[in-house]
Amino acid sequence: MSTTDSPAQTSAAPADRPSASVGAVVGLLILFEMTSGFLQGGIAPLLPDIGADLGIADSDLSWVIAAQLLAAAVSVPAFGRLGDLYGHRRMLRVSLVCVAVGSLLVAFAPSLPLLLAGRVLQGPLAALLPLEIALVRDRLSVERARGAIARLVGALTFGTLLGGVLMGLAHKATGDVRTTLLIPAALAVLCVPVSFLAIPESTRTAGGRLDWPGVGLLSVSMLLLLTGISAAKSGPLLSGAVLVPVLLALLVGTGWAVRELRVAEPLVDLRALADRTVAPYFLCAVAFGVVYFGSLAPDATFLAADPERAGYGFALSALAISLIALPAGVAAVVGSSLTARIAGRLGYRPTLIASFALIGASFLATAAFHAEIWQLVAAKVLAGVGMGVALGALPTVIAEASAPSRTGVTTALYNNVKTLGGAVAGAVIAVILATPETEPGATSLGTDAAPDESGYVTVWMICALLSLGAAAAAAFARRAETD
Repeated sequence: MSTTDSPAQTSAAPADRPSASVGAVVGLLILFEMTSGFLQGGIAPLLPDIGADLGIADSDLSWVIAAQLLAAAVSVPAFGRLGDLYGHRRMLRVSLVCVAVGSLLVAFAPSLPLLLAGRVLQGPLAALLPLEIALVRDRLSVERARGAIARLVGALTFGTLLGGVLMGLAHKATGDVRTTLLIPAALAVLCVPVSFLAIPESTRTAGGRLDWPGVGLLSVSMLLLLTGISAAKSGPLLSGAVLVPVLLALLVGTGWAVRELRVAEPLVDLRALADRTVAPYFLCAVAFGVVYFGSLAPDATFLAADPERAGYGFALSALAISLIALPAGVAAVVGSSLTARIAGRLGYRPTLIASFALIGASFLATAAFHAEIWQLVAAKVLAGVGMGVALGALPTVIAEASAPSRTGVTTALYNNVKTLGGAVAGAVIAVILATPETEPGATSLGTDAAPDESGYVTVWMICALLSLGAAAAAAFARRAETD
């Protein structure tokens, strides 16, 4: 990811790109990222109570996370490309409107299908950061853009921390999960008029048009894949209900990839994945998505499980769960804020290797030692540091490798592979945690059966192996000047 020959570097903030004014507007973008983090972090500690309110089994609660990530996997590249074509500010506003409507629907949803529909509308949450990165890269010099990106990522991490704690406190005070969910919904609604205040539009737009057939094929492929994974919960893995949609998903996905490689204006520039300088970092992003998003629901349900009934867990409330996550959240904020300084000394590649190795070690420790709360807290603090550093480094590295005219879609590709990993992980984890007591062909919705403890250990081991694999991928990356 050499930046010496980047167009964004060789042209240093011309007069029609007012760095100072846009630098002040970064504060508004930080508000959006804090809200995004609040929405993402606030849902996890409430999952057990949402399940109790709507009669959803623990294993099915992973779909609440997976639905939003599935929508993100499709909407992020589409919004990123539309931002490159028609303006990143315009698509930022559209994203915020979708998130606001979805957040209100989540708060008032009377059933699981409507709850999942609201989570789908929250999918563009993941598009906010790529659109904001494109805006600051368009308006700021490379050094100032790096600082702005670091602050945006830090705001996202800090918002996630605040979301978990404040939502837990609100639930403790109100005793009503619906009232608690209205808090992030109100924040999301507030962001919509704020986006019309002072944020300037990007000055450069790309030519071409959106690859609508690519959007459709990607959507169908993702739906088929998750349909097959969902069927695995209620039947044999080799049944037609599982194999047929999975094979169709692979077929449609292959067709989508072939199309993306052939069209002049693809939805996703898959050729970027073939460069050894960049490709390993996208693999790291997939692993990060699986580890981060895939572990949210299992961590919450494990802590909330009644040890007398399940044989594990601590029967914690939403507030207690958020407080348990607090040290790890603080560690993540510190890690992300120090990313630029650490990478400046070590280089981005060694920084990513170390961060993913730390994450892997933390999940190995969790799999081996989870009988006491302090063991879980200590392991999660290590994971928080690693995730904060990795989250701060990856978007900067990938953004600097892209041409300015395609920054939105390239950073969207990073977010897309990250959220896609999380979406698939959420579905697979739902299968892993599916209770053996559920009869074949029956749904576990509304049951009170708890997953086996071995299911959680399996999830943690998968996260550990993927993290160590990401460290190896970063080590394999071709060295560049930013390394």
